[in-house]
Amino acid sequence: MVKALRFKGDKKVKKRKRAETEGDDAEGGSSSKVAKQQEAEEAEGWVDSEGLEDINGPIIFTFSAARPICIACDAVGKVFASPIDAIEGEDLSTAEPTDVKQVWVATKIHGTEKYSFKSHHGRYLSCDKFGGLSATREAISPEEEFLPVPNELGGGRWALQTVRDKFLSVDEVGAGGTAEIRGDAEAVGFKETFVVRLQARNKKRKKSGAEGKGKDKITRKELEEQAGVKLDDEQVKALKRARREGRFHEALLDIRVKFGKHDKFAY
Repeated sequence: MVKALRFKGDKKVKKRKRAETEGDDAEGGSSSKVAKQQEAEEAEGWVDSEGLEDINGPIIFTFSAARPICIACDAVGKVFASPIDAIEGEDLSTAEPTDVKQVWVATKIHGTEKYSFKSHHGRYLSCDKFGGLSATREAISPEEEFLPVPNELGGGRWALQTVRDKFLSVDEVGAGGTAEIRGDAEAVGFKETFVVRLQARNKKRKKSGAEGKGKDKITRKELEEQAGVKLDDEQVKALKRARREGRFHEALLDIRVKFGKHDKFAY
């Protein structure tokens, strides 16, 4: 089943280890495979993105302001700069979200290099013609599409380009260093550079050969286990298609919401 977002400070739930069967030793390698699966499932924390393949599923956009911040939105769709509390000093590579408002679900838009970012209340990040940001729309139009532009310095650094070829930027205004986020910057500089971080368990690992091909396949049973409900043929086809197109998390969440299978935090 889909796991809820885990924030720093949450109590860790210990998992009961499964007893190895006699066949494991005979098959030689089964135990190792199970161990690797458990290691991947139990990966904790948040890590920097390294490539476009990492911009998928729950992510946070962090920025190195006087006090490190990230892009967030409230229940009515107001986008604002939210202070990051879970961080070591000012090192963005240690930043983690402490509120679901700071988390966005990234989905690659099929047939393009652009992405949409869905907020915790199911509305999409949007930039209007004046550069104003909001998250009030339930459907994706060109204003809800963004192109991640990698920074040559790497380290998960990206600029976000809007449909009008402008860039999201952060300005610190006022004596207290209050940060304002807009989408009307003409060029990329320090103010337009964000560090995108994702959950460690969602980090993409490059595969090759038979191992990579095997990972591309998913069974009906596996889909139903992740959805938490029985699926009909059309739903199975839709989820497999979404998985190929890089929007699996969003499609799965839609099905869970339809059947009332809400995660504790991802909603």
